[in-house]
Amino acid sequence: MSNPVTPVQDPPRTTGTGLTSALRRTRWLFVALLVLGGIVNYLDRSTLSVGNTTISEDLGLSNTQMGLLLSAFSWPYAIANLPAGYLVDRFGPKRMYAWAAGAWSVVTVLTALTRSFGPMYAARVALGVAESPFFTSGLKVSQRWFAKDERSIPISLINTGSQIANAIAPPLLTFLIVAFGWRGMFITVGVLGLVIVALWLASYRDPTRDEEMAIKGADELALEREGEAASEGSSGRVWLSLLRVPNTWFMVVGAFGIFYTVWVYLTWLPSYLEDDRGFSLTEAGWVAALPYLCGILGVLVGGSVSRSLVLRGLPVLSARKIPIVGGALLAALSVLPVAYIDNTVLNIVLLCLGYFFSQVPIGVIWTLASDVAPPNQVASLGAIQNFGGFLGAACAPVVTGALLDATGGSYTMVFLIGGALLVVGAISYGAFVRMPTSAPDE
Repeated sequence: MSNPVTPVQDPPRTTGTGLTSALRRTRWLFVALLVLGGIVNYLDRSTLSVGNTTISEDLGLSNTQMGLLLSAFSWPYAIANLPAGYLVDRFGPKRMYAWAAGAWSVVTVLTALTRSFGPMYAARVALGVAESPFFTSGLKVSQRWFAKDERSIPISLINTGSQIANAIAPPLLTFLIVAFGWRGMFITVGVLGLVIVALWLASYRDPTRDEEMAIKGADELALEREGEAASEGSSGRVWLSLLRVPNTWFMVVGAFGIFYTVWVYLTWLPSYLEDDRGFSLTEAGWVAALPYLCGILGVLVGGSVSRSLVLRGLPVLSARKIPIVGGALLAALSVLPVAYIDNTVLNIVLLCLGYFFSQVPIGVIWTLASDVAPPNQVASLGAIQNFGGFLGAACAPVVTGALLDATGGSYTMVFLIGGALLVVGAISYGAFVRMPTSAPDE
C-alpha cells in the first residue's frame, strides 16, 4: 500500500481563472463562512484570557489555578484533534463542523453557570473537545474546492478568522464584561455560535464531479482518485501509518514550538499588560488588540509569499519552508528582547512584531499538510500536526502561571522560553521535514 504521506507528482498548475462566476462565488462563500466560524471559534477561546483578572478575583483563583484553567482547553483539544481529523475525512466537513460549532456554543453558554474552579475546568475541557474539528474541516473544504496550487490562499484566509477574533476580542469582550459581567460575556458569545451553525447548515455543500473537474482539471482529479482508491477500506491502518513516518513527528515538534509562544500571547497578554505594564482593564483590552491586528496581516503574508514562490517555480516544499522557518526565526528575534527591555512602548512594538512573524507560518503549515498527504488523509495529517501544536498551547499557560507564581510575577523567563521554542520550531521544519519519496511496507 502506498505511503499515506507520500505526495503524488505535482499536477499541472491551474489558477481557477476559467471558472464560471457562479462557481467562483460559491467556493469563496464557503471560505467566508469558515472565516466567520473562525472568528466565533476564537472568541470562545478568548473569553477566559480576556476575563482572566475579573474571573480570578470573583472566584478567588491563584495564578497557578488560572494557568490550569487557561490550559484546560488545549489538552483535550490537542488529543481530540487525532480522531477529529479522521472523522472529518470519513464523514465530511459539513456534518462535523456543524456538530462542533453547535457543541462549543452550548458549552460556552453553560460556562456562564459555573461558580468554582472544578466546574469551569470541566467546561473548558468540553470546549476543547467540541472545537477540535474546526480547522481540519476548513482544510478539507479547501482541498475539495481549490486546486493544489491555489490552496495556500483560502487556507490562510480561514486562519485569519482566528486572528481577527484575537484582534477584536480584547476590546469587544472587555466591553461585554463591563456591560453584562463575565457571565453575560459567555452567554453572548455562545448564542453567536448557534447563528453560525444555522448559516453553515443552510449553505454548505460538497462540489459535484463536474465542478471538481472545472476547478482541478482532469489530471489532478485523476491523481486524487488514485490516492483515494489506494487506501480505500483501510483508513484506520493508513491513519496509524502516519505515525511511522519521520516527517509527521518533525511537523509535530515544529508546531509545538511555534504554537507555544502564540498561546502565551493568547492566554497571558492581557494579564501581562495589566500586571507588568500597569494598564487598566479597559486600556489592556485595546492595547492587546494591537499584536493581534498584526497577526491578521502575518497570516495573509505567509500564504501570499508561499503561493508566489510556487508560481515562480520553486519546489512546493521550499515554498512552504521559507515562510514557516523565516517567520519563526524573526518572531524569536522579536520576542527574546522583551525579557530585558523595560520601555513600555518598545515592548509593545516588539510584541506586535513577534506576533506578526509568529503568524506568518500558521496558514502555511496547514497547507504543507495538504501537500504531503493524499486527498483522503489531508485532514488526518493536518490534525496530527495540530495535535503537536496544541500540546505546546496546553503547556504555555500552565508553565507561564507556574513561572509567575515562582518568580513573584516576573515575565523574564516567560519570554525567554517562548523565544527559544520558536527557534526549535524553525529548526524542526527547516532542517528535518522532507518530501517523502518511498513508501514503507504495510
